[in-house]
Amino acid sequence: MRYRVPRTAVLSVAVALVVGALVLLVGLTRGAEYQGRVSLLATPAAADGAPYGEVVSLALPALVELARSPSVLQAAAPVSGHPPDELAGQVSVELVPASGLARLSVRAATAEQAAATATALGKAMIDADLLAPAAKLRTLDPRPEVLTLAPDAPLVLGLALVGAVAAGLATAAARRLTPGGAGPGPIRRALAAAGIQRPVAVLHAEDPAAADRLAVLCRAAGRPVRVLPVTPELTETAAKLAAGLPEERGAGASVVAVTAAGRQQTDLTAAVGVLPPGAVLVAVVLA
Repeated sequence: MRYRVPRTAVLSVAVALVVGALVLLVGLTRGAEYQGRVSLLATPAAADGAPYGEVVSLALPALVELARSPSVLQAAAPVSGHPPDELAGQVSVELVPASGLARLSVRAATAEQAAATATALGKAMIDADLLAPAAKLRTLDPRPEVLTLAPDAPLVLGLALVGAVAAGLATAAARRLTPGGAGPGPIRRALAAAGIQRPVAVLHAEDPAAADRLAVLCRAAGRPVRVLPVTPELTETAAKLAAGLPEERGAGASVVAVTAAGRQQTDLTAAVGVLPPGAVLVAVVLA
């Protein structure tokens, strides 16, 4: 017995793989971006100097503006590869509350450039001597810390996974709302081509309620039930459907046609077009 994978599952998996691959491609081929970071610590300049705590609490917030001042940017511009006005947009300063510590960060296209620019900015800020005479700045670490901002492989992988799952679920939902991915339109046209103009129920074999709905239709018709596969490949599906339908007595036949989902329904037109006069097509099942 050969198991037929539902087309909805195949299409949903295919769409998910395509979307996931596209997100990975876009995310991993982005231009590289690095962040260089140095920590500046305010320390007392002299034991008998001006009140250290008061000066630091009042003047330390000014480091945010100092980092983007023309003199500081001009000093770091040569190693950054950017003019001072462009470099200003790459610089940020984070103040750690109640610590006298400021973290200076700068973004760059290479790790070496990020480290050199962060070092130059930190040195220029120290040379500015903003906290004199009560305090002075010094670097907390001998070398700047360099982080990779892009491409962020774990983040891109997570986004690709989420995008793939969302695309797969959306495809499955769309196929659920429009059986076969083409809706009942192709079925209606195929039946009209066979001379059947009255309404005929269109069901999906994957629908758990399909068997119950078919049973109701067959009882209402009051004729012996005949499940008709329109192609040999659908014989097994038709046999499974027939096993769950009620046995009726009487003249004629209630026909349930089983066809493959899709836009091309020439086999369905040919099959129902040669039904005998006593046969009534009650439903079409998309497999």
